[in-house]
Amino acid sequence: MAVLDELAQAVASVAQKAGPSAVRVGGGWRGGSGVVIGPGAVLTNAHNVRTDELTVTFADGRQAVGKLGGIDIDGDLAVISVDTGGLPQLEWSAAAGQIGTPVFAVTLNGNGPRVTFGFISSVARAFRGPRGRRISGSLEHTAPLVPGSSGSALVDAEGMLLGLNTNRLGGGFYLALPADESLRTRVAALQRGESMERPRLGIGIAPSRVARHLRRAVGLPEQDGVLVREVEEGSPAARAGIAQGDLIVEAAGRPIREPDDVYDALGTVGSGGSITLRIVRGAEERTVEARFNDENEAATESGSGHAEAGPVH
Repeated sequence: MAVLDELAQAVASVAQKAGPSAVRVGGGWRGGSGVVIGPGAVLTNAHNVRTDELTVTFADGRQAVGKLGGIDIDGDLAVISVDTGGLPQLEWSAAAGQIGTPVFAVTLNGNGPRVTFGFISSVARAFRGPRGRRISGSLEHTAPLVPGSSGSALVDAEGMLLGLNTNRLGGGFYLALPADESLRTRVAALQRGESMERPRLGIGIAPSRVARHLRRAVGLPEQDGVLVREVEEGSPAARAGIAQGDLIVEAAGRPIREPDDVYDALGTVGSGGSITLRIVRGAEERTVEARFNDENEAATESGSGHAEAGPVH
């Protein structure tokens, strides 16, 4: 009973410390969660943001309309600028979550905070963000979450932010973006209104196994690479002469075997830069250069492999 009493006290303590910082973002079944991280700033997942203006419900029952301050879609992060009414911000934990660390998920329901308990069960997990890019380094934990909990806080026993709940794995396991130095740096930029965009080719791609099957079916030799399923008009890929049916076998000097290899290669390209691609069209091999303008392309690329996990809501 002593252990249960200690756990009950820990849950009550976390609810008192972190509960006032929990918020709801949006409304209805498509709503998500968030957390107050500073005066006038709420952190949530990018996949919770569908308009530039969002209704935010606070733990004290107040509602306010906030505006999107900064967004990193590929990193699944967003900061909403909104009047937080003097509610306390959640402080960042100085510790890194490790396997076995006790954790608490803090969300906001209709009657106040909801706190659930669990443990970190794995680290360095990966999932796919809203546009298909792989997000690595996530914390897997067992603190139960209800639908609509994506964007809520994962905290330690002191009620300090360890991560941002993002995905449901199924089987009672969940993923959270770790509140490490990298995330803090990105969140600080979003708070300053600096939205993040990564270069995009503007193609739809299929993995190597699909390319091998199709090449075999038409009598061409099998080769590793990703198959271009579609090319968006006016995109960097279209301007470079890439066409549907091309096989991308190398990007930025890196061999390409799966869609994630393309994303990783694009991660080396700065705004306004370019990337060299080696493609195979039928039996002919050629090299092309895709250039990105300084204002970030609106085009996107997508892999046929889907996320290991889906959003909590």
